[in-house]
Amino acid sequence: MCAFALIWQVYAVTKGGLLIPTFTETVREFFRLLGTSELWEALWISNQAMVIGYLISVAVGVPLGLLLGRFRRAERYLDVYLSILLVTPLAAIIPLLVISVGFGLLSRVILVTIFAVVMIIVSSRSGVKQVDTSLIQMSRSFGASERQIWTRILLPGAMPSIMTGLRLGLGRAVQAMVIVELLMVSVGVGGLILRFRGFLQPASLYAVIIVIILEALLLVNLMALLERRLTPWNNQSRRTL
Repeated sequence: MCAFALIWQVYAVTKGGLLIPTFTETVREFFRLLGTSELWEALWISNQAMVIGYLISVAVGVPLGLLLGRFRRAERYLDVYLSILLVTPLAAIIPLLVISVGFGLLSRVILVTIFAVVMIIVSSRSGVKQVDTSLIQMSRSFGASERQIWTRILLPGAMPSIMTGLRLGLGRAVQAMVIVELLMVSVGVGGLILRFRGFLQPASLYAVIIVIILEALLLVNLMALLERRLTPWNNQSRRTL
């Protein structure tokens, strides 16, 4: 970290010019922004769409992914739509959202949901498919019901993949939060980025980007901690490898 800061400082002083701030200028501006209300108001506006969209993607993505992984008929009918979401450049959806629902909170929530839900569906489906089918067959031979198969075999076996999907989906939600504000409506942290760029305030611009990165790292690490708490058996198996 110290080496990175030193290289940044030397490069900015020698070749950066007006467009690349020094490391010290960026740190100073970072702490200045933390003491202002405009940063926290921007974060509040941005995180509303991110939190709502992510919660919707979890509520939809996990059950749908489990359904696709468990029942082949459902996967056969819905896999084509999932493939469309995977290959479609999601930034191209923004003009359609603007035309359909306008520039408000709803359009931002929809884009965050679309960004995050795909990873959650794919990971949840993969988790169910990775469960050893012999365990399911053996449980059926002992008279286990479908509910018992889900609670005793499928959900515990798929939980590590589900948590991985939730962690990746959270990262995608943060990306969507910024992209939608840069490309569709300049509010929140996206609005700050566009404003600081327009007024040639590189130190403030870099400071806002650092804030976004730190928020993403914090959220992803909290999700990783939750994953370790919910899947202790998976952590034990990793230590034995």
